[in-house]
Amino acid sequence: MEKVKLTNGINLLYKKTENNLTSFTIGFEAGANREEKEELGVAHAVEHMVFKGTNTRSEYEINKLCDETFGFCNAMTNYPYVVYYGTTLDEDFEKGFEIYSDILLNPSFKNEGFCEEIEVICAELKEWKDDLYQFCEDSMFYNGFEKRRIKNLIIGTQESVRRITINQIKSFYEKNYTADNCVISVVSSFSLKEILKIVEKYIGNMKAKLVTKNDVKNLENIYENNKPGTYYEYREDLQGAKIKYCFPINNLNKREVSALKLFNLVFGDGTSSILFDEIRTKRGLVYDISSKIKNEIGIKLFTISLGTSNENVEKTIEIINFEIEKVKKLRNFFDEKCLLKLCKSYKLRRMVALEKSIQTSVSLCAYEIMYNDGFELFSEFDEMKNITELEIMDVVNKVLVNATVQVLMAKGESRR
Repeated sequence: MEKVKLTNGINLLYKKTENNLTSFTIGFEAGANREEKEELGVAHAVEHMVFKGTNTRSEYEINKLCDETFGFCNAMTNYPYVVYYGTTLDEDFEKGFEIYSDILLNPSFKNEGFCEEIEVICAELKEWKDDLYQFCEDSMFYNGFEKRRIKNLIIGTQESVRRITINQIKSFYEKNYTADNCVISVVSSFSLKEILKIVEKYIGNMKAKLVTKNDVKNLENIYENNKPGTYYEYREDLQGAKIKYCFPINNLNKREVSALKLFNLVFGDGTSSILFDEIRTKRGLVYDISSKIKNEIGIKLFTISLGTSNENVEKTIEIINFEIEKVKKLRNFFDEKCLLKLCKSYKLRRMVALEKSIQTSVSLCAYEIMYNDGFELFSEFDEMKNITELEIMDVVNKVLVNATVQVLMAKGESRR
């Protein structure tokens, strides 16, 4: 693996592979975190609009070329970043990279088709609410925070999306889609020299910022304390209930996050975890339960997710709270033998998740954007080996306090 800074400021991450596929990602620190209050949904709308046509290609031509060239391609807007990614045969990498470079360097942003695309986004917003776990999480963010961007969906609201103008699209693009705000990652059997030649040819003329630092949103104060408590929301289309917990982890340093990841393997990640064993296996109260670390910039939360029946909501919450207090008092559990097993397990799960070259490419790009070190994706295990039980327990007692709990259940069901 190698990292190269191009002459225009773009960071290029390269990883050698041994198949005949090339996966690449072009990413920008241009996610929803970069929006102003009056711009909710603009970052995601820009992602849509760059595919509507360039100075030389129509939307149909772009779609046709993508179908012909890519085995898989897509784009995604998150809170901290937006990424454009795809996989081609090695022989078609240059063609695929040229298409995406044209899309990202030369979007036409015409009024024609703009209103129709806004309708597409509004339809996407309605579908988003059909995912009940996602809806429960979104409700938890809305109730648990006052000012953080995650209070509202990445996609925005119906009202904010319909207020977006083509001028807002252009302004956001000009401020954020710049060379010094860009990361490219390539996983390929081509040599780095061959990759550099193609990348420089098509994106080497991307310009750096044309605006001052005052024009770019300051992200220093993007976090706030959550509002502890249990919040209930009711829907008529539910047969069961969803529950989400969140605990902020934005005050943790890098090593503390690694300690939390090791703890999570024991607490809620897997069918032998404490939560799964105590609440599903022994008591049969849920059909699914897990905990997860969301360490993306602007999010940074430890979460618990589960599905249960309406009549078991209060009992399940009571047991989860009991198990949380119980794990805070663990002693002599994370010994050297246990920690080595956890490190190995974490590494295995990470490697399995990165088995596909496209996932490796996207993750390298995202890590570089968020942490200025894409290769931490593979080097994190080395530091984990030295973490102690004391560090883990300090983090557990630091994090697992003052939860925000969101309950989504059937309308008409009473709280017990």
